[in-house]
Amino acid sequence: MKQLHGKRVLITGGTGSLGKTLVKRLLTGEMGMPSKIVVFSRDEAKQFFMRLEFQKLRAATDDLIYRDSEQVLDFRIGDVRDYGSIASVLRSTDVVINAAAMKQVPTCEYFPYEAVRTNINGAENIVRAIQEHTFPIETVVGVSTDKACKPVNAMGMTKALQERIFIQANMRCPGTRFVCVRYGNVLASRGSVVPFFHDQIRQGGPVTITTSDMTRFLLSLNAAVDTIFAAIRTGFPGDIYVPRVPSARIIDVATALIGNRSIEMVVTGIRPGEKIHESLVSEDEAVRTVDRGPWYAIQPMLTELASNVERKNTLTKEYSSEDDVMTPEETAQMLKANDLLLPEGEFYNAAVPVGAQEQEILR
Repeated sequence: MKQLHGKRVLITGGTGSLGKTLVKRLLTGEMGMPSKIVVFSRDEAKQFFMRLEFQKLRAATDDLIYRDSEQVLDFRIGDVRDYGSIASVLRSTDVVINAAAMKQVPTCEYFPYEAVRTNINGAENIVRAIQEHTFPIETVVGVSTDKACKPVNAMGMTKALQERIFIQANMRCPGTRFVCVRYGNVLASRGSVVPFFHDQIRQGGPVTITTSDMTRFLLSLNAAVDTIFAAIRTGFPGDIYVPRVPSARIIDVATALIGNRSIEMVVTGIRPGEKIHESLVSEDEAVRTVDRGPWYAIQPMLTELASNVERKNTLTKEYSSEDDVMTPEETAQMLKANDLLLPEGEFYNAAVPVGAQEQEILR
């Protein structure tokens, strides 16, 4: 029996790019067909458009994947910041994927307490509701970020604390397994660098990069979902799953997207809270990191959870985006493989309504 067959799956922040891809993948039944998929978010407009998108998919195809989505999908307005709101939706849930987040680095720097409310208080509300109401939830997956590793900004700090809250929750809620996933930049996700560059190219430039030395881990939305599914399938309580993915220089990403267009590239300098290189596993975590095929698993440091710890660590040093960087040609090939290169000659079209234009950019 597949892990999610007949289960009620809750996706917090479910209207984001990751949430949409998660829903589509869950509907394939590759993890078993859930009896219910609850899309939980505070954005009424995004829920409305996501509901319409799946209605169109049902109408446009005979594919069995989408035929029953109307009965399986359940859209709920709510906010992880509000204890009563999240406690109510957890009441009828088997598996939780917590994708709700404040994730823009500059935004979190200028409004750090807002990051605390979502990334830390939101996680605590989930754990507290499960503990206080003794909800029989089987698994909670906390979606984290490479910025939680050796954090230097408010977004990374709050995500690092979210990881700690979920890991320690295995002691507070012994009937529930809490695991995390941690990864870098998700290609084409809302607010990430590729849609940002697309927007600048469509407007005729310039394309702005912060520094020519900056590197980042890159993975597709489907690879991000693969990591979540792997944690659900094989993760032990307190594990943090990390994908083994390539990294690229951001200047190479920008160059590949610009292509043969006569568009200027401008170096603007590091933004508040940014690093030049990101790490997915720190030096201290490397001694607790083991091989799980296409992923690493960082095992918990808490001695109470040490019974599941494997003794043979895989890494001997930090896992950084500075290591094993793709060549410019490999970066361009990766973007092409993910259908992220704009057609030649595509620029800003003033005749396109702003709303439709934004939808296209953020797709």
